[in-house]
Formats: sequence, C-alpha cells, structure tokens
Amino acid sequence: MMQETEPHSRFPTAFVGLLAIANWLLIAALAAAFVVFARPAAAEVVCSGENMFAAMERDDPALAASLRAEAASTPNGKGLLWRIENAEGKPSWLFGTMHMTDPRVLALTQEAQEAFDASNTVVIETTDILDQSKMTAVMANRPELMMFTGPETLSSVIPEEDRALVAEGLSERGVPLAAVEKMKPWIIAALVALPACELNRKAQQALVLDAKLAADAQASGKALEGLETAESQLEAMASLPMELHVEGLVETLKLGDRIDDVMETMIQLYLAGETGLFWPFFGAVLPGSDGEEGGYAEFQEVMVSTRNRGMYEGALPLIEAGGAFVAVGALHLPGEDGLISLFREGGFKVEPMGLQN
Repeated sequence: MMQETEPHSRFPTAFVGLLAIANWLLIAALAAAFVVFARPAAAEVVCSGENMFAAMERDDPALAASLRAEAASTPNGKGLLWRIENAEGKPSWLFGTMHMTDPRVLALTQEAQEAFDASNTVVIETTDILDQSKMTAVMANRPELMMFTGPETLSSVIPEEDRALVAEGLSERGVPLAAVEKMKPWIIAALVALPACELNRKAQQALVLDAKLAADAQASGKALEGLETAESQLEAMASLPMELHVEGLVETLKLGDRIDDVMETMIQLYLAGETGLFWPFFGAVLPGSDGEEGGYAEFQEVMVSTRNRGMYEGALPLIEAGGAFVAVGALHLPGEDGLISLFREGGFKVEPMGLQN
C-alpha cells in the first residue's frame, strides 16, 4: 500500500526535471545536443515502465480517489484539444503536447488531426529548435545559461553529503562526473530523467510531437510561428535558485530505475488528457523537499505562469485572425492562470473538443 499523504504536502524536487520534459520544448533540442547522455543507437530499446497511478488505484484506491478529487478542482484540468472562437466566430485550436518521441504521443486522434488540417497557421513554443544554427548561436553567445563559466563546477555546488550519490548515479548511466563538471545541474537533471528508450529514439533523430507538427505544417504549406525564443526559455530556467536545481538533480538520480515508471505514468496521464492530475499525483509519490513548497511555487511562477502570460500575448493576434493551431506543452493549458482561462478572460469562447488519444 502506498502511504497516504496530504496532496501537495511536499513538492517533489525530482519533478523539476520531469516537468522540464513535460512542458518545455527546448529540452528536446538540448537532449540531442548533449549527446554524452545518449546511449549508442540501437535498433530498438524497449520502454519498460509501469503506470504508477494504475498501481495506486489498485493498491490504495482511497488515495487515488483523493488525488482525482484534487485534480477535478483544477480549472480546465481535463482535455488536450480546445476550440477557440474569435469575435467573428472564426475558429482556432489550442492543443496540449508532450515533448517526447513516443509513438503513442505522436499519434493524433481524428479530431486533433482534423483541427490541424483545417488550420492555416501552426504555432509551437519556439521555432528555434528547428534551426541548429540558432541553437548553436545561443549556446555560443550565452554559455552561462547552461554552463559554469567561472570557477564553479557541478561538484562545488552539490552538498558534500550528496556528491557520492551524484557521481554514482551518473556513472550508472554511463556518464563520468568529470565529463559534466561544467554543466549546470538543471540540464543534467532534465536529461537523466529521460528513459533509455527516449534517449535512443533521439539519438536516431526521431522528432518530438511539436517538431513533427512543425515539419508537417511546413510540408503542407502552412505558416509556422513560435511564441518564445530558445534564449528566453533558457533564461527562465537559469533564473531559478541554484539550490532548487541541485535538489532536482539529486532527487532525480535517487529515483534510479523508477524513472521509467515515472515517465510511463506521465505518458499515460497525458494520453488520458489528465493534465490536472500531474501535480497531485507526483506530489504524493516522488521524493520531496520535507514540507517546503517554496521551490514548487517559484518553479510554477517562472516556468509555467509567467510563460503562460507571454504565450497568450504572442498567440493573441493569431487567434484573433482565426485559423491557428497552437501547440504548447499540456501543462500550460489548465489552472486559473493557464492558457484556457487566459483566453476566456480575454473574451474568447473556448470549448473542449475531447481527448487527443
């Protein structure tokens, strides 16, 4: 039986890395750039994770029910595809993505495909990930966002009591600590959170869902727009306290082999459109920060809420014109400050169109 906890009684710092994957497109590009984390490409690496929420519903139905109740209280916490009507009744669509290459994630339902086909403009978080020269320029011009450029090293910012754990955890993944001493811990945390099968697909140049939508848009002659830049995304993540980044790396490495279960659960919740369940579930089962929710609040504000407002402003003229298919990380949709609420507050009619998968 899983031990019952009050929802959000502690914020799982390991979830910093996992959320970066779930709602941050740039990590998809960085995973390809930092090839030290990619195992040698093989014909196939089978994903082997277990759905932890399904196990909870079986073994501790009371806890599962309490988390579902918390999720149900989240505004717009169910559904991935939403129809937005402008003042003239012209439709656009808001679609929640997961920035992964898993074939189940890539498969659109008929409704989502029809919405995509009906659009004349496709919008993703940032088009910079499609241009390697832009990614290279950001890494060259702003190395301090991703790397230690002064005397600091990864080892120097990790508490002494956790250094052996980090070294061992990285070694188990085939990454010598010496090879990543100058990398910021948030990048390492996000990349080690990817299961081997996902890293293998990335090593073979597989596209994440957003990049596939962008490629399909270009192939069909649709306009393609981005809402952010790679630099602005990096600045947001780098602005969080170093202590939070370090905790995220340590707690992610503590997950060990459970990372496959965590990622499988994220995918299953995503496929079910259960965007409101992410925070409650992982807050209940992942390693936490001993009752401190400051990290959660700061991460939520910097990486979700603030970016939601920027995405809304960027997408506004496209929605007003009609015919836009706006595809962003699914965690940007729900909540009082999510994109669905922001568009409704802006006077648009927003209605769910069912689930993606």
